Amino acid sequence: MLALVMFINRCGAMVLPFLSVYLTETLHFTVQQVGFTLSLFGLGSMFGSFLGGWLTDKFGHFWVQIISLMLGGSFFFLLLTLKTFISFATGVFVLSLITECLRPANSASVSFYTNNTNITRAFSLNRMAVNLGFSIGPALGGLLATYSFQWLFIADGCSSLAAGLFFYFYFRHRSGRRAVSTIKSKAVVLAPNKLPYRDTKFILYALLSCCFGIVFFQFFSNLPLYYRQVYFLPGTTIGILFALNGLVVFSLEMVLVYLIGKRYQLTHLISAGTLLAGFSFILFIWFQGIWVLYLAMFILSIAEILAMPFMATVPVLQSQSDNRGAYMGMFTLSYSVAFVVGPYLGSSLITHFGFSGLWWFTGALASLAALGFWRLVPMMEKAEKEH
Repeated sequence: MLALVMFINRCGAMVLPFLSVYLTETLHFTVQQVGFTLSLFGLGSMFGSFLGGWLTDKFGHFWVQIISLMLGGSFFFLLLTLKTFISFATGVFVLSLITECLRPANSASVSFYTNNTNITRAFSLNRMAVNLGFSIGPALGGLLATYSFQWLFIADGCSSLAAGLFFYFYFRHRSGRRAVSTIKSKAVVLAPNKLPYRDTKFILYALLSCCFGIVFFQFFSNLPLYYRQVYFLPGTTIGILFALNGLVVFSLEMVLVYLIGKRYQLTHLISAGTLLAGFSFILFIWFQGIWVLYLAMFILSIAEILAMPFMATVPVLQSQSDNRGAYMGMFTLSYSVAFVVGPYLGSSLITHFGFSGLWWFTGALASLAALGFWRLVPMMEKAEKEH
């Protein structure tokens, strides 16, 4: 039922995939203004991740999710009325601040309604629902965008409000499950009694996750501009490409996590996923044609499956019930920082070096991050064994 809530919410995920196109074509922002606006979205997400983790530990995951969904859904309608660069950029910051509080609260909620024996599969189930919704949202958004971009904001707001109401009425009297002390898999249990901000290895892990995020989040910021400005794709085709990502992840993630999660170590899976993410963008330099857009999206989707569920497992296993919100908040904070740096850095690289310069950069950064994960995760496992 928690996954169903996320499915309802993500079915309305129409604004973000088309935001860069909306800003350039409807509000007539420059590419760098678009990058700055999307970076403000990331900055709001960064503060929202920290705030959401703190609020989750203080007031509980239930009320944080309710407020984030209901208030965030209402704010989409307000954002629709903002037309100037300053007002819209400010509105995007506030919107992301509110909506990003959902992430650490939702992650804590997943761990609350499951136990350590199936936590990775629980996250994968939740992500499967998110990606099924994301396969529907952009495809529908592409159709709505052919009539008016305004319908994207309306649909996103309505889906968020619907998810908030559903979550409240179903989960208001639900209790959680008691976690067990061991995990019967190769995923290592990491549970030191300390705050994440004092955990040096986890800080480094968050920095590497941020590098992965800078690469992956070109998916939301500059990749739609590439589709539009280089291949001149209509909104319906862009929506189909984004829907392909959601459909692939929905179809394959649970199966692959189940099959490979116990056979391969975390370091192998996370590193391989990170490398593939960079490779998917490098393909745009080597090949031309519509077919490569679909191939690259498929490879990026496989990279997401290999990396993200197992990345999210590490902070859960690193924490305990009384500091899980803080750990998840710091982990999601790393993604938010990536969304601050990634769009503006990407738009600057496009302005000075073209899209090819951006794709070479993402490939190099992904390679460095993969090497870092390859070295760091075994060190974390070894330190825990010695502890």
